[in-house]
Amino acid sequence: MSSILILIQLLNGLQLGVILFLIAAGLTLVFGVMGFINLAHGVQYMLGAYLAVYLYGLTGSFLAALVLALPLALLLGLVLEFLVFRHLYDRDHLSQVLATFGVILFLNELMKVIFGPASLSVPPPAFLDFSFTLVEGLLYPAYRVALIVAGLLVALGLWLVITRTRVGMLIRAGATNPDMVSALGVNVRRLFLIVFGFGAMLAGFAGVMAAPLYSVEPGMGDNLLIVAFVVIIIGGAGSIRGAFVAALLVGLVDTLGRTLVTDGLRLVMDPSSANQIGPAIASMLIYVLMALVLFWRPEGLFAPKVAR
Repeated sequence: MSSILILIQLLNGLQLGVILFLIAAGLTLVFGVMGFINLAHGVQYMLGAYLAVYLYGLTGSFLAALVLALPLALLLGLVLEFLVFRHLYDRDHLSQVLATFGVILFLNELMKVIFGPASLSVPPPAFLDFSFTLVEGLLYPAYRVALIVAGLLVALGLWLVITRTRVGMLIRAGATNPDMVSALGVNVRRLFLIVFGFGAMLAGFAGVMAAPLYSVEPGMGDNLLIVAFVVIIIGGAGSIRGAFVAALLVGLVDTLGRTLVTDGLRLVMDPSSANQIGPAIASMLIYVLMALVLFWRPEGLFAPKVAR
C-alpha cells in the first residue's frame, strides 16, 4: 500500500471524525447533564442538510445557506424540545427511546413528503471548488480540508466555552452532579434547554457542512447516530474532550480499517475472498475498539467524576 493512499485515508478519517464530533458533542452533554437518551439527535443532522438544500435553492450561495441554516436548526431543535422532549425528562429510558424513535420515523417521512424520496445534493462554495496538492501526486479537495479546519475551530471554541465561562462551569457541574446543582438554585431545566438548543445547532451545522459531500436523503442521520453513541461510550458521557478524542479515534479506525484490513487479507487469501470478508471485518472495528475501551475503562476515556 502506498503512503499516498494512507495519507488520503488519514485525511478522510479526520473528516469523518470532525462530523462525528459535531453530532456527538451536543448528544453527550444532553445525556451527561440530564441522562436523557435522544435517539432523534441524528434527524437534526438530517434537518441541517435539508436546510442547506432548501436555502441554497433560495439564495444560490452556500455561505448564505450556512449562515441562515444555523439559527433555523437551533429553532427547530427548540421546537422539538418544547413539543416532545421536555415531556420525557422524568420518564424512564425505555419511554425516551420509544418516543424519540417515533420522532425519527415522523421526520424521515416528513422529509419524503416535502422533498421527495430521491437523493439531493448541494455544490461546494465556488471559492473552495479546487484541490490542494499536498504532496507530489496527491490532490485533495479544498472543501474537505475546510471542513476539517472548521470542525477543529468549533471544537476549540466549544472547549473554551465549557472550560472558561460560567455557563460552561454549570454544564460541567450538571454533568457531574445535577441534583446538587439544582439544590444550589440553578434552573437545571433552563440549563438543559441551552445545552439542547446548542447541540441541535451543532448537529445542524454538521449536516450543512456534509451536504456537499454526501447524499441528502431521508434517514441519512440514522447510521451516524449509532456511531455517535459509540463515540459517547468511548469518550465518556458528558465529556466534550472525550467526545473529541473518541470521534477522531473512531473516524480514523473506521476509515483506515476499511483499507488496511482488506489489503492485509489479500496477503493470506485470494483477492476475491479478501474483498468480500475485508469490509465485513472492517465494519466491526469501531465496536471492537469500544469493547476494548470499556474493558479497560468502563466509564469511558474521559468520563466526568461523579461526586458521591
